Amino acid sequence: MRTPDPHRPVTGAGILRTALRRNLAAMTWGTVLMGLYQAGETAFPIALGLIVEYTLQDRSPGSLGASIGALAVIITTVSLSWRFGMRVLQKANTTEAHRWRVEVAACGLQPMDRNIDLKSGEVLTIATEDADSTADIIEVVPLLISSLVAVVVAAVALGLADLRLGLLVIMGTVVILTILSVMSKRIGASTQEQQARVARAGAKVADLITGLRPLHGFGGNHAAFVSYRKVSTEAKHQAVTVARVNGAYAGAAQALNAVLAAAVTLTAGWLAFDGQIGIGELVMAVGLAQFIMEPLKMFSEMPKYVMMARASAERMALVLAAPPVSAPGPQRPAAGGDLEIDGVRYGTLRELKFRVAAGEFVAITAYQPRAAADFASILAVNVPPQEYEGTVRISGREIADLSVEAVREHMLVNPYDGEIFAGTLRTNIDPAGTSRTVPEAVEASMLTDVVALHRDGLDYAIRDRGANLSGGQRQRLSLARALAADTDVLVLHDPTTAVDAVTEQLIARNLVKLRRGRTTVVISSSPAVLDAADRVLVLDDGIITAEDTHRNLLATDEAYCLAVAR
Repeated sequence: MRTPDPHRPVTGAGILRTALRRNLAAMTWGTVLMGLYQAGETAFPIALGLIVEYTLQDRSPGSLGASIGALAVIITTVSLSWRFGMRVLQKANTTEAHRWRVEVAACGLQPMDRNIDLKSGEVLTIATEDADSTADIIEVVPLLISSLVAVVVAAVALGLADLRLGLLVIMGTVVILTILSVMSKRIGASTQEQQARVARAGAKVADLITGLRPLHGFGGNHAAFVSYRKVSTEAKHQAVTVARVNGAYAGAAQALNAVLAAAVTLTAGWLAFDGQIGIGELVMAVGLAQFIMEPLKMFSEMPKYVMMARASAERMALVLAAPPVSAPGPQRPAAGGDLEIDGVRYGTLRELKFRVAAGEFVAITAYQPRAAADFASILAVNVPPQEYEGTVRISGREIADLSVEAVREHMLVNPYDGEIFAGTLRTNIDPAGTSRTVPEAVEASMLTDVVALHRDGLDYAIRDRGANLSGGQRQRLSLARALAADTDVLVLHDPTTAVDAVTEQLIARNLVKLRRGRTTVVISSSPAVLDAADRVLVLDDGIITAEDTHRNLLATDEAYCLAVAR
């Protein structure tokens, strides 16, 4: 686990401020370029009005050429400023979204406070959709400012023609934004609720996919489908609500903008009819009234996107602000080393106490599966030291004094249900591409037949969750990955439950050979694995009740014989 960053934003507002601060340079350039674009767009009807007012009256070729040149400059400025301005802003937007995805994913991969009620599917939604929506603030602010530039330039130009026209634009814009800002708050609340419900539906899908085979086994398909349909329907209804609110917002914005444009046009026409402004000024006013609808539309939509970005940022804060289960220690375990469990009480464990010497191969057979799971969770640092009594020592140092990264680099705990990822056999065995023992791990885990079965060998494509592998192949692939890590201490939890007896025997022998000289603990009831171990510990009712070799225990312990003999 990484050391908590004291500067990490823990609120939605803090996340937005961080995004804006990190992209200040890009936003500045984007604002300048988009401001030029809006100014050029505004200048076009102004230029037309001036041409009508002065150039056509002069009727000289020079004036006409200068007018055409001026229009060409304006059009070129509009085209280039838009192209490069949006390029700068979208690059910054994409980069910022990537940063937040990485941040959320990094936090999601770390143990989080148990009071945070987020499932993996919800974290996935936050790391994708919410990260993208939050990064939109990078584009929203420059577009908001550039739209304001357009409105101000139009208001000034109309004000120079007649003060009443300029005031009409300014006052109309204030009224429009006031009305829409109230409506945007409803959008933010509705969007946040929609995102939460979609995330819950995604989490439900992830759970169903994970448990699809067991559901088929006991006929729970229909009940699972009904459960998913319920959360999915709730998400659909909320999405419809958000769509209605957005539609009402867009309709209101369009209608208000149209009313303002019509008011400016009619006022300019009345002033021209009354002789208070000229024909050129009328042309300019009508052109600006038509043009101003675009920046006003963009300007009026920005509060909606700000509220959506804020809602997404608040959801990201749920993950980013989640405290680690424990404060990591500063120390690292020594190389090699032993494993000592001293008086541990947690869940079904009570006064668990034993020691595994450095380089020893020890098997633990647990009569209660829950006790094995509790023990594996503690060693995997999925349970913080303050949540259990007793002490766990690695190489003589307490696990509470070690950083989680250091523990996991030194001791690997491979669960019985290790995940298989989409990719290849090779990337599943050696995700980092740094292991030097991949061939040995493949051979020891008896994965050689899977490699030999396919023409691509280790580059054979694996589907998500190992859908194109059998249960035994997935288990052996997970075991190969654990062996390829080549850690000083290796803890395996039921590594051979899905393979046949012959393969199990071969794997047990290979484990002894490959792990010779390094500490290995196997939690298993497999006779082959128990027989291969230097000694066997019997975990019953939360404590170690017996300790000897497998064969001696078979001869002297009737309960052990009944539990492991096949």
